[in-house]
Amino acid sequence: MGMERKDGLQKVTVMLPKDLLEQAVAASGEGLTPTIRKGLEAMAAGAAYDKLRQYRGQYKGSINLAELREDRD
Repeated sequence: MGMERKDGLQKVTVMLPKDLLEQAVAASGEGLTPTIRKGLEAMAAGAAYDKLRQYRGQYKGSINLAELREDRD
């Protein structure tokens, strides 16, 4: 990929459609680097949520709703 730095950052060179970059920067209201960072973070978060969705309905918790409601008082 790119060059890895000691601070944990990695410099990369990518070829992207100019109109897509302009739209993304306008939508984010920030500069190019923060816009790309947000896009990458959104992709990573989406992948994590997809993984969590696989477990939907499979976890058997031992939460007692009545006890939780009593704790509010």
